[in-house]
Parts: sequence; structure tokens; C-alpha cells
Amino acid sequence: MIRQFIALIVSMFFLACNNPEEKISVEKDSLKSLASPADSLSAEPYLFTGKNGSVYLSWIEKVKETSSLKFSLLNKDQWSKPTVIASGNNWFVNWADYPMLASDSEGNMIAHILEKSEYGTYTYDIKLLTSSDKGLNWNPSRILHDDGKKAEHGFVSMLPHGENYFVSWLDGRNTAMEGNTGHGGEHHGAMSLRAAAVNKTGIKSEEWELDNRVCDCCQTSAALTANGPVVIYRDRSEDEIRDVSIVRLVNGQWTQPKPIFSDNWKISGCPVNGPRADAIGNSLAIAWFSSPDKTGRVQVVFSDDGGATFNTPIKINESETIGRVDLIMLNESSAMVSWMEGSDIKATRVYSDGKKDVSMVIASSSESRSGGFPQMTKSGNRVIFAWSDTKEKTIKTASLILN
Repeated sequence: MIRQFIALIVSMFFLACNNPEEKISVEKDSLKSLASPADSLSAEPYLFTGKNGSVYLSWIEKVKETSSLKFSLLNKDQWSKPTVIASGNNWFVNWADYPMLASDSEGNMIAHILEKSEYGTYTYDIKLLTSSDKGLNWNPSRILHDDGKKAEHGFVSMLPHGENYFVSWLDGRNTAMEGNTGHGGEHHGAMSLRAAAVNKTGIKSEEWELDNRVCDCCQTSAALTANGPVVIYRDRSEDEIRDVSIVRLVNGQWTQPKPIFSDNWKISGCPVNGPRADAIGNSLAIAWFSSPDKTGRVQVVFSDDGGATFNTPIKINESETIGRVDLIMLNESSAMVSWMEGSDIKATRVYSDGKKDVSMVIASSSESRSGGFPQMTKSGNRVIFAWSDTKEKTIKTASLILN
């Protein structure tokens, strides 16, 4: 707590000195722990803010062989009683490939789980669940993809888009090969990136293949710009360069994949470290991890034209980092980014002109896979954090006040 207090005071000083015109600042003692709605044996948190400012937390709770996807709604500083979205004993539950949910302004909600399609470890389907009554009742699940292949399907991003939802995912249909049910085995083809428009009941109206060769197990990230949706993901060249790329839907057509920055990170296996992106209008910010020189770094890049071009990347981490980034836009010229250095979950505000505030330690988790990926979202003048506490085997949450 002393370290957090000092970091917050220093951050306030730098905000006042470097950005006198900026109204958003961090208040003393404004990092507040929130009592978690999750019981023990809970992990894989995800945070989402609806159009009306409502903050949702989802997570997986496991009791013996049964996994349950639950969610809770934040009211001021208190989480609601958890609601069960779905339960099953044949789910694929993974520290990096976690369920998500989204909502629109009319009380409709959508969520996804990963359900095993065969005995192989990495043969599983994406199943969508929908609700029309603010999550009180959920319809039977639907498989998102219709390839019918016993292969890996996951690493989903989803967000409201007009009257529908936009969903992107990694699709292993081209990797499927008879007798091959293991991840990283002999592949017939490469992992691909796909996306779809899905209505309020989970039915697809359009589907696209966005890239036919991508990194196998890094999270995707989607954002909605004024020009249309964009998807950011870790690409994969024939020479095993695995830099982060973007595709954009512009005037009804998807652009060709384009690197957001050429790190030239050559690595033979997937680093399991995807990017995160957010947008306000055509102001877009992306955070990502790379390690082309064997030294990990977290960077943030801004665009003011919806991802057509980007500014110079800004290095974020201050010491050795394991990545696991998240990012939310605070306004059109700044974003909050979180990442991990060792077991510390850190966060700072970064500006499109290259400036950044002094970082703060939000909490401690674990460098192991059980530590998962810390999450952030924003509602009004508050940033909400969620992470896995590996010692107590549950989800912890906190809020940070911005003025």
C-alpha cells in the first residue's frame, strides 16, 4: 500500500506539471479495492462497459468437474449477486482463451464459451449465448462457426455494432487433419482469422476470412472506429515473423492485413500474448508485447485516422515485462494501459504526443499461467480493474477515480 500511495502522489505531480490543460487526473488514495462477487476456484475474468455506462464482470467458476460462466453488474462500488450464464463439464477452460460478454442499450446481451468437440485437448468450438432480458435468462447456445471441423476455434473478440454484434476469432479449420487433435502438431494448414456479424439471437448474417495465416494462440482485439470495425491480432509470415497487424472494414470492404509496426519478431512458436485496442471516433490506440531482441517490451501506438496510419510507438514498460496488456481510451488523445512486470500489475496513462505519466502498481498476481490476463474497463470517471489472485484462487477487483 505504501508503494501504491507514493506512486499515486508522484503521478499527480507529473499530471499537473506536464498537462496543465488536461482535466483528467488521478486523485490521492483513489485506488479502491472492491469486494469481489466471485467465490473461490474462480479465474478468467473479463470486463465490459455497456453504452449506458454499466460495468459487467464475467468469470469462470469451477466446482469439481463442472465449469460455470457467471457475470455480475457493478452498482456504484458494489457488485450484484452473480448470475449464471451457462454451465458444463466438457468446456475448454484456458488461462489465455477466456470467455467474453457484451451488451447493447436495449437489454440484449451476448456471451461465449468454448466447448470441446472431441477428445483432443485443442479441439473445441465457440458457442454463443444470448439474452433479451438483461441477462436474467439465456437462450440455448449456438456454434458460431459452421465448418464442422474438429479443430481449435477461440480467442474471440466481440462488441456491439449497430443493431448487431461484431465477433472475430481464430479459426483452425485449415489446420484440421485426420488423427491430429493436438495443438502444435502436424498441421495441414495455418490458423486463420475470421469475423462475422451476429444478430441479437446469435445468428450470423455475414462472415469473412480476414487473414489466412496468423499466430495460433494470441488473443485478437476488435475496436469500433468511425469508419467501421477493425481487428488487431498477431500475424504470422512464412518466415515466422509474428508482428501485430490490423485489418479494417472500410466502405463495406476489408483491407489487406498491414503491420501496425514492424518489430520483426521472429519466433517459431506462439508467445500467447495478444494485443488490445480501443477507439473513440477515428482515434485508435493499440497496446502490444514483443521481444525481437530477447528483451520483452510493451508499446502503445496511436492513430487519428481509424488505423490507416500510426504514430511512432511509445515504449511503456520500465523493467523486464511479460506483457499481458490491456488498454482503454480515456479521451481522443490519451489512453490507460496496463501490463505486467514480474508479478506486479502496473498501469499508466499515455498520450498520443508520446508523453506518459508515472506508472502505478495496481496489484500483484503471478507470472505463471494461473495469473491470467488482468482486465480493465472505464465508466464515467472511473477505471475498473480485475485480475486473478492465485493465492486465494479467486477474482479481485478495484476502481481508480479520474478527475
